[in-house]
Amino acid sequence: MDASHFRHRARRSPLPLVAGLCALALASGCSGPDSGPAAPESSTSAARADSASRAVAQLESDYQRVINDVLPSVVQIQTADGLGSGIVYDTDGTIVTNAHVVGEETSFKVSVATGEKVLDASLVSSYPEQDLAVIRLGDAPEGLRAAKFGDSEKVEVGQIVLAMGSPLGLSSSVTQGIVSALGRTVSEPSSGGGTGATLANMVQTSAAINPGNSGGALVNLNSEVIGIPTLAATDPALGNSAAPGIGFAIPVSTVKTIADQIIDHGEVTSSGRAALDVTGRTVVDDDYQPAGVALVSVERDGAAYDGGMRVGDIVTGIGDTEVTTITSLAEALAAEQPGDKVRVTYTRGGGTRTAEVTLGEI
Repeated sequence: MDASHFRHRARRSPLPLVAGLCALALASGCSGPDSGPAAPESSTSAARADSASRAVAQLESDYQRVINDVLPSVVQIQTADGLGSGIVYDTDGTIVTNAHVVGEETSFKVSVATGEKVLDASLVSSYPEQDLAVIRLGDAPEGLRAAKFGDSEKVEVGQIVLAMGSPLGLSSSVTQGIVSALGRTVSEPSSGGGTGATLANMVQTSAAINPGNSGGALVNLNSEVIGIPTLAATDPALGNSAAPGIGFAIPVSTVKTIADQIIDHGEVTSSGRAALDVTGRTVVDDDYQPAGVALVSVERDGAAYDGGMRVGDIVTGIGDTEVTTITSLAEALAAEQPGDKVRVTYTRGGGTRTAEVTLGEI
């Protein structure tokens, strides 16, 4: 599977609830010669079965507790084009979701997971560069429950997680999995074709992420939101159909950073995303293979300009990372921070050059 191929898992909606329970296998100890008589095999088997049953019951209880804690804070968002999910951010009726869920619209119908009344909401601001948006209910109902948000620094591979949202329009659905990996950088498809936003530090999960899950909640067993499910991988070998068990969520640290700025200022004032301050296009070599990014414009006094780069230069590398396309350039920059100094490799007039560039901010 080509990791550069991904698709949104929202706006329409995923599959019904799938919850898996893992029975824990308990290892039995060995008795030495002085340990006394061995327990009858039937008694040992019964004890194991009883322990396994208690473990399953405890895990099931943990799942139910988390669902009861968090699901009231997960909403369904209806737009003119489809459905998505959102998370109640505060008791004032602020809801955070994906930018691709709200699209170009400014008004929405919102259904709270535990209620039947449809509420009106309006857009506060959308930030497609990080695929996040904030909307607000016109009249927040009494008893509206805000979600509890966790700490990205405490998220670890192997943690059990639940994904909550409205897959395929099935509101209040829950799927289960683990954190499969951290720090993934993925590029979203654009609604008009090509590449959309490049998202860094994504949480990879095996919990099913389907259309409609986007904007919902990925939560740990402490009932804390650790991410917003946003997209799932697709497999070109299978006609770009979903690759099961490979989904991605925007980490909670990014969610809080962007949402807080929108709430406080009505817009994002500091993205935290590194930039070369250029626009470019992918160029190909004599074999029609992607070979770099030609600079179409270079912002005066921007990062690339101050590093000596000009229109017509072709970027081929950032640090030790090869750059062949616009997408690979965006992914290389996503791994850096504004203010970082990086080595940019580029060509001009057929010759290869390098520049030490202090990165700007998107």
